[in-house]
Amino acid sequence: QVQLVESGGGLVQAGGSLRLSCAASGRTFINLAMGWFRQAPGKEREFVAGISWSGSNTAYADSVKGRFTISRDNAKSTVYLQMNSLKPEDTAVYYCAAGPVGTTIYNYWGQGTQVTVSS
Repeated sequence: QVQLVESGGGLVQAGGSLRLSCAASGRTFINLAMGWFRQAPGKEREFVAGISWSGSNTAYADSVKGRFTISRDNAKSTVYLQMNSLKPEDTAVYYCAAGPVGTTIYNYWGQGTQVTVSS
């Protein structure tokens, strides 16, 4: 089992920045691919960003490319999502997810953290 705990959400004005963190426990962190997803009210959960075990490979949704950066600190078993130039349409609950290295299957999910961007 893997436990994921997100933090760092909150209320920010459009154009502002937030950094989300996700602390993992319960399994060797380097054996996990990590990702961030989000779900806005009335919408389906969508992929935001993903990162390989080493951090050398990353992927982003088109809607956040150039504004968001995913990173990880394997020594701290933590993955981050730096969000810059935030827009009201980024408002959502953000979820951290983890899955086996080498796949895009996410088996484990955090409880989510709310991000609200005001216009």
